[in-house]
This record gives sequence, C-alpha cells and structure tokens, in this order.
Amino acid sequence: MEKTVKLNNGVEMPVVGYGVFRIPEDETKKVVGEALDTGYRLIDTAAGYLNEKAVGQVINDSSVLRDQIFLTTKLWVQDYAGDNAEKAIDGALKRLDQDYIDLLLLHQPMGDYYNAWCALEKAQKAGNVRAIGVSNFESYQVADLIVHNEIAPAVNQIEINPLNPENDNINWLKESNIVPEAWGPMGQAANGIFTNPVLTEIAKNHHKTVGEVMLRWNLQRGVVVIPKSVHEARIKENFDVFDFELTPDEMKEIDALDKDKRYFTMSLEAQKSAFSSFKPAD
Repeated sequence: MEKTVKLNNGVEMPVVGYGVFRIPEDETKKVVGEALDTGYRLIDTAAGYLNEKAVGQVINDSSVLRDQIFLTTKLWVQDYAGDNAEKAIDGALKRLDQDYIDLLLLHQPMGDYYNAWCALEKAQKAGNVRAIGVSNFESYQVADLIVHNEIAPAVNQIEINPLNPENDNINWLKESNIVPEAWGPMGQAANGIFTNPVLTEIAKNHHKTVGEVMLRWNLQRGVVVIPKSVHEARIKENFDVFDFELTPDEMKEIDALDKDKRYFTMSLEAQKSAFSSFKPAD
C-alpha cells in the first residue's frame, strides 16, 4: 500500500497522520515529537485546539526536514467574515512559526465560509498554503463550493469509523477527486467499538489490535486517517498498519457494522454558542 496519496493539485499527502485534538499545549510537544520519531509525517492541528504554537516548535526543533512534514491546520468560524479570514491565516503562520502550511481547512460549515474560502484560495495562490480543503462539510456544501469558486477543495475531513462509515459521502468525494480524511477513525473509543466481536475476531486473525484493524479498513477504502493518542506505545501501534491486508470478506464484515452513529452530534447553533468567545492566542 502506498503511504501517500496525491491531492487534486498534485501535492502528496501521507495517508496516516497524527492528530492533536484536545491535547494540552505542554503535552503536545512531547507527543508530537514521539510521533515524528515513530515515522508520522502528517501532523494535524487547528486554531481551535489551542496548540498550534507547540506543534510548530516541535517541527522546527525536529531532525526531520520541514519539506518531509505535512502540516495541517484549520480556521475557526469566528474568523470567517470580512478581513478576519486573511488575518487568521497570518495568525496561524505566526503561531506555527512556519513559512507555509501544507493543508489549510475550514473547520466547520458555519458563518461566512464563502468569504473564508476566498481567503484560502488567495493564500494558496500566494504560496502560503500548498492545498486547501474543508472539515465537517456535507457533500452538497462541498459541491456548492466547487460550482461557485475557482479552486475545488482537496480534502474533506469528516468523522469516519466502522459504526459511521459515511459510504455515500466517501464515494461522492472520491468521484469528485477530493480525498476523504477520517477524524475519530476509531470512534473516539465510544459505543463499545473496541470490544466489538467482529472487530476483535478479525484482529485476532491478523495478530493485530482492534485499533489497527479499524485504521487499515479505512486505508483500504481510500480514506486518510489521523488517529490520536498520548501514549507512546499506542502512537507506535497506530502507525503499524502497513504490514497486513484485510480480505474482501473481512472488509464486508466491517462494512456491515454501519449504525449511522456519529460521535459528534452537537447542532450548529449549539456549536456557535459554545465557541462564540473563542480566540486563539497570538
């Protein structure tokens, strides 16, 4: 299996990355360093995670060359309107202490995301961003962006796991030459997913863990994964997914687990209220 995928603008993106959602900034430095040492080359952060500065410091201090690291971050909805979007991009570059961002996403389909998308297009043309995309957008929203803007999203990062496989969404994205990327690829360890009898039996057959099986299932479907853990052993385990292959029957067994059960169900109005005062530090 290839360890990278080519985006619709020719940029190469690793298929397994390391996510830093909800990791405190002081701990972020340690675990991102461990991830890079393990072999991860995709690091995924966001303004809303409040740890961009720590991520950037680790990248700058790492022995891994910058052009070998694929850095993703995201703009939050509060920065979508007016000239806030362009300022927010500059702010992200400053916090990360980087000359460029490999992939910049709009974090949620809320507010004036049309205006923010125009700012992302401008940043890509200026060379400050290598590729642009979206997160948590429905397919119809992505299609609307494609029709009414110059640059199509390269990636849509959405919640994908065996209990919420997003089959129709993934198929549409792939047909539209947009890479689907899974956040929460192991279901946030909710709903008994790690003790699911189908997954545990398949894991046993391959002498692998349930987590590794879930990641491999997504990879074989053409989905990029960004697992997150703060434990060094699990960080290494989540990267050890290139030495086995699930059979077609095993893939079908996992596909049949679909319960259309999303972990993240907060309404858009609730999100707006919860994050109305959010502002990343300079």
